[in-house]
Amino acid sequence: MNKIISSTGIKLAYTYLNSNPKKNVPKLLNWLDRFDQKNAMENQLNTMRKIIEDKENNWYQLILSMWSDIDPKVRKAFFNNFILNESFIGWPTQEANRDKYDCNIPWAILMDPTSACNLKCTGCWAAEYGNKLSMEYETLDSIIRQGKELGVYFFIYSGGEPLVRKKDIIRLCEKHNDCQFLAFTNGTLIDEAFADEMLRVKNFVPAISIEGFEEATDSRRGKGTYQAVIRAMEILKRKKLIFGASLCYTRYNTEVIGSEEFFDFMIDKGVKFAWFFTYMPVGADAVPNLLATAGQREFMYRQIRHFRETKPLFTMDFWNDGEYAEGCIAGGRRYLHINAAGDIEPCAFIHYSDSSIHEKTLLEALQSPLFMQYHRNQPFNENHLRPCPLLDNPGRLTEMVEASGAKSTDFMQPENVRDLSTKCEDAAENWAVSADRIWSETHGCAACTKCDGKVREVAV
Repeated sequence: MNKIISSTGIKLAYTYLNSNPKKNVPKLLNWLDRFDQKNAMENQLNTMRKIIEDKENNWYQLILSMWSDIDPKVRKAFFNNFILNESFIGWPTQEANRDKYDCNIPWAILMDPTSACNLKCTGCWAAEYGNKLSMEYETLDSIIRQGKELGVYFFIYSGGEPLVRKKDIIRLCEKHNDCQFLAFTNGTLIDEAFADEMLRVKNFVPAISIEGFEEATDSRRGKGTYQAVIRAMEILKRKKLIFGASLCYTRYNTEVIGSEEFFDFMIDKGVKFAWFFTYMPVGADAVPNLLATAGQREFMYRQIRHFRETKPLFTMDFWNDGEYAEGCIAGGRRYLHINAAGDIEPCAFIHYSDSSIHEKTLLEALQSPLFMQYHRNQPFNENHLRPCPLLDNPGRLTEMVEASGAKSTDFMQPENVRDLSTKCEDAAENWAVSADRIWSETHGCAACTKCDGKVREVAV
């Protein structure tokens, strides 16, 4: 009953906001406070309140752009599915289930409809698999249904290239019209017809991979890829659809991706959000030389935070934002990954598993030895700028995989976890020096196990 009352009230609040967003945004926040009965969204609402006090604030401009740039029905679906269902209804349910089952419950579920891809990008493990693996529609549907039972309404596709399965993805959007769907895609398969389908179902958002400008993108993804991406972005912007960018920074493109010129380029193209990832040397065809240096990772750390204060673009840094997520988000703590073979993995970059979706339920997998290793060991470092058990903390992943008996899920060439960890040791050692210095600068002391970074709070 509380859910019904809350959802009805918030939907009415959206109607009120929609009538005059500039005037009613501040009033809406006061209204939302009343429906956040357990203060589950207190921090988010307080942050929003600070933003809208400054009408020139870049975040406020981003919010208003959702009215000027986005189709009204798409915007409403995003509000209902992501803001209402995932945040105000789903999050408290997830929290309750974490307590009930004493295990991690994810905020989002990442899954691969297929291993097939129409590109062969340098250093990408998907290129090894080809079209050998594919997840049945019924399995994808079951994962979504199980996720909703746990309070999850946000589902992400990767691959392979997920849009190889366009029809099934749209079909799932139709069936689960209370969920928000996102796909990490190379963008080359987005055309007028698919954009029209996105407009019809309203709850699908692509995050298009791009390596920088034309030379950088084509050098890793193949000649002509950049122009195909630009065409896709132009179609999506013209049809007033929400879309974002997915950016992998490497030793060879970090300075471009982190430049003001590139941020302005994305905003001009209509990008509303950007996910930043650093390259991981996973798979037999991995290229360790692509790993960003410690200096480049610090450069991205500082650039992203700087532009968050000046640019109307929502950004997420998968590693460096461990500072806000209090460490690693994998292992079901905030998300998990299910590959096209059905292996349930703790992370898209950690190809080890002790569970299959064909043999276990989601909940059973979250209670499996490997996922419980994550649950009991997170955070892996009190310096949350070193969140990852593979890239930042040598030996931690090895310990968990060996303790749980998990096996490599690499379809073509299983990789020993010790060999994988060895490829990351130098990067981890170099980053530790930079990360500890930055943590000391921002938190007033070096990270340790005694205060968990709370000294700064006391000092303030």
